[in-house]
Amino acid sequence: MDLVVTTVQHPSDDINTLAEHIATILNIPFAPRAKHSLMAIKIHYQVDNVIVVGQKGPLVNTPGGEYFFHLSMAELRIKNLLNGQHDHMISAMSLQAGMSVLDCTLGLATDSIVASFVVGSAGTILGLETSPIVAFIASYGLKHFQTDEQSLTEALRRIDVKHAHSYKYLTTLADNSYDIVYFDPMFRHPIHSSSNVKPLRYLADNSPLPKNTLKEACRVAKKRVVVKESSKSNEFTRLGITTVYGGKYSSVHYGVIEIGD
Repeated sequence: MDLVVTTVQHPSDDINTLAEHIATILNIPFAPRAKHSLMAIKIHYQVDNVIVVGQKGPLVNTPGGEYFFHLSMAELRIKNLLNGQHDHMISAMSLQAGMSVLDCTLGLATDSIVASFVVGSAGTILGLETSPIVAFIASYGLKHFQTDEQSLTEALRRIDVKHAHSYKYLTTLADNSYDIVYFDPMFRHPIHSSSNVKPLRYLADNSPLPKNTLKEACRVAKKRVVVKESSKSNEFTRLGITTVYGGKYSSVHYGVIEIGD
């Protein structure tokens, strides 16, 4: 793995302990920070990416910028929902309280947070993430990130995270295991205005959604399979998806496969 873990300079004992714990979990070297620069650590360990543990938790220094857990657009989208506004993803899922969602490409968990808020305490959200470091950052953030809104914090805490390859995990599930199976693969045509995604591309699985994975998703889903893509993409055509949700001028669209009532 192209990765080591270190700390901020002058770390507390708790920060050192967390950094060593992360190194053990991910089976990567722990590099004591001392007075070394991040560049010096990268050169010494011959890596491009360094996890830096500080008071606010871990972040990953990548060639594309810093990757760390944050709410991204989740908080604004939830506020919009509370104000009676429309969310294209929620509409594409036809999501309601008490439903279950399997997010096969968790990433930063933005979409799962919005979904968790909608399904509420009676619902279920499980996020799968192929990349061990992305899975760890999401899991840590969902457990520890503090917000000013209790309902939003509760939505974060309800999401379960599993480091797993989506196809392999889907094959272990029974038919109709989740109401919704969701995919947000790395876009074939990146939205360059979305700076949050740039560092993620250095850590996540950038491959397109395989057709055999989509087939398994259709078996596992009880109601719908939903695929998120750039509006400029030809992925829906490649995957045989003909029902698409999203605004006329939206940069993101959602392809929907109806499974049943």
